Amino acid sequence: MAKQHKVEFSTEAERDPEAISEWIIDQSGFARQVINYVKRIRIYLSGFKNFPHRGTQRDDLYSGIRLVGFDRRVTVVFTVSDSTVHIVRIVYGGRDIAALFEDESGAIE
Repeated sequence: MAKQHKVEFSTEAERDPEAISEWIIDQSGFARQVINYVKRIRIYLSGFKNFPHRGTQRDDLYSGIRLVGFDRRVTVVFTVSDSTVHIVRIVYGGRDIAALFEDESGAIE
């Protein structure tokens, strides 16, 4: 049996599903559907423990960063080590991914 990775979330990634749900509710007013949508995102992310090397590696943004889409509207930004998948951010819509992670020094937050 293949080794399972631990899935960890940055502070920002822990807050992202709530921010996504608030934004969708503000735009649509459909709270029940949003709750189910966020549950589906969380279920999808739990699958990274078994299949961590998914998505596209984007070293042009930051060394080792990977991006994968969910349901055509969400982008998951993460890194993979020997034993851990670190979810950096979960972003909704067409946000500028590179701009989210640059601080004054250009390092990922």
